[in-house]
Amino acid sequence: MKLNSRQQDILRATVRHYVDTAEPVGSKSLADGYDLQVSSATIRNVMSALEGSGLLYQPHTSAGRIPSDSGYRRYVDELMMPSKPLTRQMETTLSNKLDWDGIAMEALLKESAQVLSRLSGYIALVTLPHVEASTIKHLKLVRVSDRQILLIVLDIYHNHSILLPIDSELEDEPKDIDAELQVLSNFLTDQLKGRSLHDAELDWSNLDQTFQRYAEALQSAITDLSRKSRVLPNTQILISGLAGALDQPEFAEREQIRSIVQLLEDGRDQLWPLIAAPLPSEIKSGSALTNQQRIRIWIGAENPLEPMRACALVASRYGHAPGPTGSLGVLGPTRMLYENAVAAVEAAANYLTDAVSGNQEVYI
Repeated sequence: MKLNSRQQDILRATVRHYVDTAEPVGSKSLADGYDLQVSSATIRNVMSALEGSGLLYQPHTSAGRIPSDSGYRRYVDELMMPSKPLTRQMETTLSNKLDWDGIAMEALLKESAQVLSRLSGYIALVTLPHVEASTIKHLKLVRVSDRQILLIVLDIYHNHSILLPIDSELEDEPKDIDAELQVLSNFLTDQLKGRSLHDAELDWSNLDQTFQRYAEALQSAITDLSRKSRVLPNTQILISGLAGALDQPEFAEREQIRSIVQLLEDGRDQLWPLIAAPLPSEIKSGSALTNQQRIRIWIGAENPLEPMRACALVASRYGHAPGPTGSLGVLGPTRMLYENAVAAVEAAANYLTDAVSGNQEVYI
C-alpha cells in the first residue's frame, strides 16, 4: 500500500506517540497533540485504513491502536528522519567519555558498550574485532622456565603467544640459552617483519647450523599460531545495559525476560551471525560503506530467533577490512525510539572505526 501524505503524517504521529507513552493511541490524542490540521473523525478514518493495511492494530476492541511490526518497518524505511546533529552530539559524548590512546582493545570495547547502552537506553552488544590480515611487527623468544620458551608475535593489532618445550639436550648444556634466544628473535623478526602471520614460512638456510635444532619446533609453533588466528571470535560478544532495558513495560512477563536473558548468556553463538553477518552491499562492493548502508534493523517477527520476536535490533559494522572489523548494536523492544537508536549506533560505529583503523596501535 502506497501511503499518501496524510496517511504518512498520521502513521508517523502514531508511532511517535506510542513510543513516548507505551499506551494504545486514539484519534483524539493525535488531534490534540500533533498539528495534523484535520479533524479527529478524519484521523480515526485514516487509522482504520492503516489498520486494514496491517500497519496498525488494536490490542483490545475498546482500545486505541498501536503500530504493528509492518508499521514500524514502514516508519523506519520511509518516514524516519535520522538526525545527523544527534549523531555528531553522540560522537562528541563518546569522545569525552572514552580515551582509546594506548588502551587495550577489549577494555575500550567494554567501555564503549557501557556508553552505548546509556546513550540509547537499550541493551548494547559489541563483538570483538576480527582481522583478516595484519602484518607482523616483531617476534621475541623468552625463556620462562628450564623446560619452556615463550614465542611472542606482535602484529599491528594483536599479541599472539605460544609455549614451546626446550629441547632436552639443551637442558644439560652449559650454554647461554638466553643469548641464543636473542639471536633467534632477531632472525625471526628480520625474516617475518611486514609479512602476514598467515604467510610466515621461514628460510632456515640463512640460519647458522648451531640454531637449526630450533627450526622444527619454531616453524610448527608459527604454523599453529597462524591456524588459531584464522578462527573467528564468533561467541565473543560484550553486553551492557541489560538491567535497565528490562524495565521496559514490554518485558513485564517473567517468561519473556528469562528467554532474553538466556539468549544473551547462553545463545551468543546464535546471536553473533545476526549482528555480524555482512550485508549484500558489502559482499558486492567491498567494505567502504556509508553509515546508512552499514546500519541493519531487525524488527519483531523479522528476527529469526524466537526470544527476539518482541524486540528490535539496530546493528552496524565498525572498522575497514583488511584491518580489524567488528559489529555492534542495540537491542530493545519494537517500541523503540529508532532515530536515537540509529544515531547512537552510528556514532559508536564511527568512533570504533577511528579507534581501530589506520596506524593506531590498539591491542587486545
